[in-house]
Formats: sequence, C-alpha cells, structure tokens
Amino acid sequence: MDKHEKPDDKINAGDFSHWLEQITLTQKTNRGMDVPCGTCNACCKASYFIHIQPQETSTLSAIPKELLFPAPGMPKGHMVMGYDKEGKCPMLIKDKCSIYNQRPFTCRNYDCRVFNVTGLKPEDKSKKEILKQSDRWNFNKTSADENKILNALKDAAHFLTIYADKFPVGFVPRNTTQQAILAIKVYKVFLKSTQNLHKSAEKVLEEYVQKVIDELNSFSDN
Repeated sequence: MDKHEKPDDKINAGDFSHWLEQITLTQKTNRGMDVPCGTCNACCKASYFIHIQPQETSTLSAIPKELLFPAPGMPKGHMVMGYDKEGKCPMLIKDKCSIYNQRPFTCRNYDCRVFNVTGLKPEDKSKKEILKQSDRWNFNKTSADENKILNALKDAAHFLTIYADKFPVGFVPRNTTQQAILAIKVYKVFLKSTQNLHKSAEKVLEEYVQKVIDELNSFSDN
C-alpha cells in the first residue's frame, strides 16, 4: 500500500470485462496477469506453497535447491517452494521479490481480484492482508450485462462451496483461491436465473452439477 493511501481507500481494478477476458486467457495459457499491486505484497506473506512446473527452468535455477521439494501427488519434476516461520516467501528479500523476472507461473497468474468478484474469502488468518486488499478493488462496469456476469460469478462460487459434496471427489478444490478460479471457469452455467435452484428437487440439483462439470470440460478443451 502506498504511504499516502488509507487502508480502506478503493483501488481502480480496471475494466471488468477486460479483466475477465484476461484472467480466462491466463488460465488457459499461463500468460500471467497484469495486477496493479503498487507496493502491496500481501500474497508473498500469506503462507502459500508455490507450485513450480518442470518447464519453468529459469525459475527453478533461480531458487536455491534446498528450498524446493517434490509436489505431492504430481508427476516427477513438479516442485513446491514453501515459506518461512512468518509465512513469507523465502525469495522475498527486503520486502521485494528477489527473482521477480524469473518468478513462477503461480505468482504471475495470481490475482486477488478473484475474491472480489466471486465473494469468496481467503481461507485462514494468514490471508487476512489479502482479504483487506481484495476488498479495496473497484471495477469499472459499463453495462447491465456486466452486472449479470458478476452475479453469475458469485452464484457459481456459492453453488460450488455449498454443494461440494455433490461433485466427484476432488472436483471442488479445498483451497479458496482455486475455488474462485473454478467459479470463473464455470460461471456461464449460472447466467440464467437460479433463484429457485437451492429449493428445487434433487433431480434439478443433479442437473446443475452435471452442467458445471460439462462447462469445465468445455473450458479445458477450448
């Protein structure tokens, strides 16, 4: 946060439609997000394990080997970097990323605005500074359609979290960040009115669960 800013000052998050287009593309290509972080580095101090893929050779060479360990449940070559006893990334030195130009895809793709648009909250106390920052974002919206999309994003996030047990095991991530990303991938299912969905018969609920699964498959294929 800039020294002239107050903790609850709003931050211009940019054009909502453009942001949604960019984060959708990032999830498909790992191209990274352009986040106007300013001096905020809350995500670097939030006890996150950072996944690093085998093809990220410059990143892997920039991080001391003793800070890396094999990513549980993933193929050989996938690595994870942990955090120190204060929850900080070990590559955060003097409050700045020491490998910024070689930072992992995970960091390049991270965008706390996902919490703002989905209504989800970071999962534990170590993420409280991220929550404060995400609440400050203010998107520019110019049409009623954008408000419909925003409502669909929130409906998607809500549906995924309250009906997680209706999906195949592991479909809905336990990590709130990944839940928000999943909501972004499947929100189109919820663009139509869903006001009676949660009071509907089990059959209707099952139909929505399948629609969400199909939408994610479609997202992944395109």
